[in-house]
Amino acid sequence: MADLLLPKTMHAGDRDASRRLDGPIHSEKHIRVICVGAGASGLLVAYKMQKHFQNFSLAVYEKNEAVSGTWWENKYPGCACDVPSHNYTWSFEPKLDWSAVYPPAKEIFAYFEGFARKYALYQYVKLQHQVVESSWNHQDGGYDVKIKDLATGAIVEDHCDVLINAGGILNNWKWPAIPGLNKYKGVLLHTANWDESVSLEGKHVGLIGNGSSGIQVLPAIRDQCKKVTTFIREPTWVSPVQGLEQHRFSEEEKREFVENPAALLEYRKNIESGLNGQFGIFLKNNRINRDTHTYMTQQMKEKLGDAYLEEKLIPDWSVGCRRLTPGVDYLESLTKPNHDAVRRLERVGDDHA
Repeated sequence: MADLLLPKTMHAGDRDASRRLDGPIHSEKHIRVICVGAGASGLLVAYKMQKHFQNFSLAVYEKNEAVSGTWWENKYPGCACDVPSHNYTWSFEPKLDWSAVYPPAKEIFAYFEGFARKYALYQYVKLQHQVVESSWNHQDGGYDVKIKDLATGAIVEDHCDVLINAGGILNNWKWPAIPGLNKYKGVLLHTANWDESVSLEGKHVGLIGNGSSGIQVLPAIRDQCKKVTTFIREPTWVSPVQGLEQHRFSEEEKREFVENPAALLEYRKNIESGLNGQFGIFLKNNRINRDTHTYMTQQMKEKLGDAYLEEKLIPDWSVGCRRLTPGVDYLESLTKPNHDAVRRLERVGDDHA
C-alpha cells in the first residue's frame, strides 16, 4: 500500500499548480488574443485586457471602416436605440449628455468611437480587415486565422492562443425572397445598407416590414414622401409604455446628471427596476400578461382608430411572444393621408409591386 502513496515532491508540485490556477493566465506566459469585430463587445474586450492584463498581445479585426459595429453600419432614416439611452452605456462609462431617451444612431456611434479614442483602443484595432477563416491547430494548441485586407484584397495569416467572436448577429443582411425583385427598375434600398445619397422627396415609397427598423423608418420619411405603402405581413405589438413620445433631455436635466452623479444612478436604477418589473408580462396566463394584453390593445386602437389597420396591426397572440417594439409616432404615421397598408407583397414588376 505504501507504494501507492504519492511522494512528497508530487504534493509540492500540486501546490505549485494550485498557485498557478489561482493566478491570471498571463502571469507565466505571453498570450496572443484575436478578437473578431470592434463593436461594443470587441471594444470592451480591448478595454478589459488593457486594464487587467500585462503579458499579452491583442488584435481586433474589424471589417468596417470604423468601430462600433451596428451603429456604424446602420444609417437608415430614423435609426435609433430602442433601449433608454442612459441604460445603453457601460456602467463604468456613463454619458451625461444624451440628447434624448432614444438617441439617434450617429450619437450612439459617437459614444463608442469616443470610448475607443479615450482609452487608446485603436492601437489594437485593424479596420477593413475581415476574418475569413479560422481553424484549431492541434500541434500548437492555438488558432490559425486568415484575414482579408479589404483595402488591398490580400490575405494575411495570424495565430492566437485565444480567439473571441464578437462579430454580432445583425450584420449578415439579405433581400427578402420576393419574385421579381431582381427585375425591379426603381431604386432598391435596404435598411442595413442604406444609400444616404438617395432622396425620397416626392417619391412613392414601398416599405417592406414592420419590425424594429420598419417601425423607425416610417415616421422619419412620411413627411417627405408623396406616398408610403407599408407591406405588413404579420401584426406586432407596438409598446405604448416606451413608445408614447420621445423625451428630449433639457439642459437642466443634463446639468443635474453632471453635478449630481447620485441622481443619474437613481435614474438608471429606476429604469432597470421598471423594465425588470415587467417580467410577469412574459408568463403565459399570468394576470399581468392578460392585463397588459387588454391595455396595449386599447392603446393601439386609440392611436389607429381604423378597423382595417387594427385588423392588420393588432396581434391575437399574447404580449411577449415577440420582442416588444417601442415605436415613437409609428402608429400615428399609419393613419396619415399619404399612407396605406397592404398585407401581402406577392410579386414585384419592373416599376410596381
